[in-house]
Amino acid sequence: MKLMLLGLGMPEIVLIAIVALLLFGGKKIPELMNGIGKGVKSFKDGLNGIDNDKKEEKKEGEE
Repeated sequence: MKLMLLGLGMPEIVLIAIVALLLFGGKKIPELMNGIGKGVKSFKDGLNGIDNDKKEEKKEGEE
């Protein structure tokens, strides 16, 4: 079975990982991943906040 992630196969993913390791070094990559994770979490929290605001406005409109 071929792993397909955004149209990339395993050899392409390995090549990208090696290039990232060479560019950023072993110590910097965990910091980058941590930053990306915090950014994604913040984005999701923002989307949930918008959804909650819309639900509150809908409830206020019904009353």
